[in-house]
Amino acid sequence: MAQPFVHLELNTPDLAKAKDFYGSLVGWTFQDMDMGPGGTYSVFKPASGPGGGIFTVPGAPTAWLPYIGVDDLKAATDKAESLGAKIIMREQPVPDMGAFSILTDPTGANIALWQPKSA
Repeated sequence: MAQPFVHLELNTPDLAKAKDFYGSLVGWTFQDMDMGPGGTYSVFKPASGPGGGIFTVPGAPTAWLPYIGVDDLKAATDKAESLGAKIIMREQPVPDMGAFSILTDPTGANIALWQPKSA
């Protein structure tokens, strides 16, 4: 797959309940990262396939958000917009990791684009 899903995120109003559910259902274990005033980001990595995180953004809908890996985030974000996507968040850096954009495709589905930090 040329541009695979590389990360999955779940926004949930009940972090503990979500961790308990997915841990019990599929055996995921979590590593909690303190995000300061932003709360806790709980990272998971299954034995195969992309990992992700679970967190709470008050007021945002409960939903999974898949991230698609890209080589050039700005070019991919611009292309998505030219193809009818609505850009929700453009090229946001994640210190020491990379950057992402969040968009809604022309059918109404939310996705994120991810460019890892260059080595």
